[in-house]
Amino acid sequence: MQRLAPLFASLLFALPAHAGEVSVAVAANFTAPMQKIAAEFEKDTGHRAQLAFGATGKFYAQIAHGAPFEVLLAADDETPARLEHEQLAAPATRFTYAIGKLVLWSPREGYVDDRGEVLTKGDFKHLAIANPRTAPYGTAAVEAMRKLGVFDALQPRFVQGENIAQAYQFVATGNAELGFVALSQVLKDGKLASGSAWPVPASLHAPIRQDAVALARGRHNPAVQALLAYLKGDKARAIIKSYGYDL
Repeated sequence: MQRLAPLFASLLFALPAHAGEVSVAVAANFTAPMQKIAAEFEKDTGHRAQLAFGATGKFYAQIAHGAPFEVLLAADDETPARLEHEQLAAPATRFTYAIGKLVLWSPREGYVDDRGEVLTKGDFKHLAIANPRTAPYGTAAVEAMRKLGVFDALQPRFVQGENIAQAYQFVATGNAELGFVALSQVLKDGKLASGSAWPVPASLHAPIRQDAVALARGRHNPAVQALLAYLKGDKARAIIKSYGYDL
């Protein structure tokens, strides 16, 4: 046992002092990258991020009603700004951690063309989108369809998900032939994992600026400060970029 004592001591001192936990509300489009970032964050800092995924609008309502989140990673920049204005977020902590990209995707090879003309020429019955009232990617999809002049014709075919993760599931499971999803959901190792996709031109919708903010409940938690700093670091930024986001 005496010989093991130095080993135990070295392991103890290798861990960061005062390692803690941080409760994070994460926009559904950022599920995969945040899971990877959280694992690296715990490995590098000792702090643990407890993650919940969902629609940004739903998270706003939950936070306004006292939900115990300490950080919000939103799918837009308006919700964190609103929380800041309403004093539900810590001042001077908000920043853009990613700029999202919208794609029209189908699991069928060659079904979605490189101009998105399938929207007017396709024989599909169902088109999946996220709820535009609560999910910024849904809002962007509606903006794009309006600019393309196809919204009214396509609206009867909508299959609406509560968030972008549910919209993706509708397409992936065949409940919709195609849908507007986040680019991050259909990439693997920087390439389209399956099917066919049309990256929606940024000119067709407002930029999907995704902001992070510390919430009032977490303003004094060192793990909150550590996570926000980690998101700005090289390792996290490389992960974010690998999922197709701009920085």
